[in-house]
Amino acid sequence: MPFPPSLRVRPGPRRRSLLAVAPAALLMAGCSAESERPDSTGGSRPSAADRVRARAARDSRELAGRYDAVIAAHPKLARRLAPLRAETARHTEAFGGATAASPTPSGTAPSASAPASAPASASAWSAAVPAGEKEALAQLAAAEREVADRRTRALVDAPGELARLLASVAAAGAAHVYLLTEA
Repeated sequence: MPFPPSLRVRPGPRRRSLLAVAPAALLMAGCSAESERPDSTGGSRPSAADRVRARAARDSRELAGRYDAVIAAHPKLARRLAPLRAETARHTEAFGGATAASPTPSGTAPSASAPASAPASASAWSAAVPAGEKEALAQLAAAEREVADRRTRALVDAPGELARLLASVAAAGAAHVYLLTEA
């Protein structure tokens, strides 16, 4: 004789309902934890996003300074590097930073009377520029790669729009690396 099906209802939630509700619960827990952070309450400290944005602007400004130093040390590379330097300056502006004027990309080295057109950061990097063009390009590519990697790591903590901007600029940095390493 077969046993009748049990009409007994198990106490508690069913497995399917838990699986359906678990992602929403995790999302809500993440949202509430995010809103309780001390740096997002509007205190005197800048938010994490503001710190990431400021760091990204500073990195782009320093990269532009490196480009300026290489262009000043190797004027023959000015035509090749000018578009990359200009894009790096636009990245600085996109992150909310101020950019310095680009040195003249004519084929001549800047004169001693023209340091006003070169940013202060260019003079900081000019001593570190290798004498050979290939070495200078390799050093620039390494700097671009380092900054692109740093921006990629910063994506984890960045909010939506800033994360998209970081990803886009990191991809542009990877393209710069490619362009700098190609003969």
